[in-house]
Amino acid sequence: MRKLYLRIYLAVLASLAVFALAAGALWHTLADPHGGDELAALIARNVLAPAVASPAEQQAALERLARDVRADLALFSDDGRSLASVGSALPAPERAGWQRGPAGPHWAVRLADGRWLAARLPHQRRGPVFGLLVLALILLAVGVGAYPVTRRLTQRLERLQRGVEALGAGELSARVKVEGRDEVAQLAESFNRAAARIEGLVAAHKSLLANASHELRTPLARIRMAMELPERRGEVQRDIAELDALIDEILLASRLDSGGAFERPEAVELLALAAEEAARHDAEVTGDNVTVQGDARLLRRMIRNLLENAHRHGAAPVTVTLKRTQEGAELRVCDAGRGIAEQERDRVFEPFYGRARGAGLGLSIVRQIARRHGGEARCEGSCFAVTLAASASASGASPGR
Repeated sequence: MRKLYLRIYLAVLASLAVFALAAGALWHTLADPHGGDELAALIARNVLAPAVASPAEQQAALERLARDVRADLALFSDDGRSLASVGSALPAPERAGWQRGPAGPHWAVRLADGRWLAARLPHQRRGPVFGLLVLALILLAVGVGAYPVTRRLTQRLERLQRGVEALGAGELSARVKVEGRDEVAQLAESFNRAAARIEGLVAAHKSLLANASHELRTPLARIRMAMELPERRGEVQRDIAELDALIDEILLASRLDSGGAFERPEAVELLALAAEEAARHDAEVTGDNVTVQGDARLLRRMIRNLLENAHRHGAAPVTVTLKRTQEGAELRVCDAGRGIAEQERDRVFEPFYGRARGAGLGLSIVRQIARRHGGEARCEGSCFAVTLAASASASGASPGR
């Protein structure tokens, strides 16, 4: 049973079934409703006097039958007149079968000659205290049986609540144990995924802040030194431009992390966009003219970052290839450099990976933009390949510039 509501429903049904069976047994014990089959068998073995017999003969036959069954018996005529009786008085029956009257429960049967035979078999009655005691035991049994099921469920919910409270208190490593395969287990899995995502985002932001602080110190130090030397005014301008570009990348990365819908989703012709950017970087563009839905400014920034990375860390010539795929499009930017070692191909997309070689946020932003457009970015040695969905339904924020 994978659905929690089915388990609860079956548990309730099982409890009700146990209660019904116990209540039936209790009623049978207290009422002692002996069926008519036993009485009919006894009558068949004991021949009553015929209807035309004298009252004395009928009384004698009834007394013999009463000795065998040890019960209260009464014999009535067709019109309800008493013919003979043994033991406590019984009322004239109105119908055949089991019935209850002022004198208590009794059984009546119509004989073949039209007479009525009423019988009340002896039984040991229990008082009301006994009945209440049995009912209390039944309720106790049902309660004890249902407690482990409900308690196990509430314990799982309590553990989930403690995990949520721990996460809210700042314990980002808080996780809850996943038990079972029902809705509560699915909720625990969702909580663990959300907690891991939050922990990863916070760690990434801390790393971004630490690395950005490190990167900002270098141009600031150069500017401070250049301020003392008027002849280095050109270097100051370059350092300011470097600071401006770094701040722009940090802001864009932060906006991409924050999510949100595209401000201006539109149809973007990737080949034309790539040709415009390639012309500024002296790169060759070939391939299919593919149109995707997304943010043109983000896609332009993605292509620009790939071309700048190829010129900064690769070697000429740089080529851009665009290919139509079943999912949408694939963009490849390749250079003639040595490429990136296989063990580093995924890490180059980390923010500020390899700071000693001048790496920053460029490739990290490339991957974020690709994912916001329903695709992915990967490194293949001296080539970077980006896949994009034909219609991006993912969310992303537009850059400020």
